[in-house]
Amino acid sequence: MRIIGSIEHPSLKISVFKNDGRTSVKFETSLYEQTFKMGDDERFNTLEGVQKIVDDPMIEKIMEGFRQMHSTRLEAMARNYPVQAGEIFEEII
Repeated sequence: MRIIGSIEHPSLKISVFKNDGRTSVKFETSLYEQTFKMGDDERFNTLEGVQKIVDDPMIEKIMEGFRQMHSTRLEAMARNYPVQAGEIFEEII
């Protein structure tokens, strides 16, 4: 797998990869990532081709997915690692 480029965004790292003729686009935040496999479609063989589909509506859906992922993670942590009374703050002497 090799990187063919990146797409600038103020809050996401967006990387475009090629692997055996297939193209993938990875969207990353500090805690989460989403990868879209574009397949071997000739429209996505270049960075410019991928940039055409990574538009504002797609980015908004990606961000919505990250919000859902974060919510899912917090809910799982709350279920499995509940905070006990008195554990919220460290005792400072």
